[in-house]
Amino acid sequence: MRQALLRPLLTVAAVLYFLVDALVFAALRPVAAWIGRLKIVARIAAWIGRLGPYPTLALFVVPLVVLEPLKPVGLYLMGTGHPLEGGAIIAAAEIIKITLVERLFRISRDKLLTIPAFAWCYVRVVRWLDWLNALPPWVAVKRLAARVKDAAHGMLRNLRGWALRLANRG
Repeated sequence: MRQALLRPLLTVAAVLYFLVDALVFAALRPVAAWIGRLKIVARIAAWIGRLGPYPTLALFVVPLVVLEPLKPVGLYLMGTGHPLEGGAIIAAAEIIKITLVERLFRISRDKLLTIPAFAWCYVRVVRWLDWLNALPPWVAVKRLAARVKDAAHGMLRNLRGWALRLANRG
């Protein structure tokens, strides 16, 4: 009985959590690409490449363990009358976590997948995300987001053309 009530709530919470992560990640993709081109990142990637699977897993988990607890702290601050500070903590923790975890996963995915428990979890998460991505509401949201993105690109092109014409007249 309790499981029947909790499962939809947990599913909604998980969907919202992954949706926020996906939106933040999409916004941070250019920043992550820029960070990936830094020389120090190449050195760190080479060092991570020499680590074994389990030390790599430990390194992968550190940002999650350190930064995830900051979100409830940020919510607490927001709820106690400090919305800017709480929002800043949540935003900073999310940006740092997503950037670090994404970069670490990109560098060490194959090595991490040699760990049976990690591979098992990874397969289930990927299947679950595939299921979510196939849901009609999510498909509709992605279609709408693509239309908004195309419209924004069109407006930017028009704005650039207008600015160039204005600059050429002057």
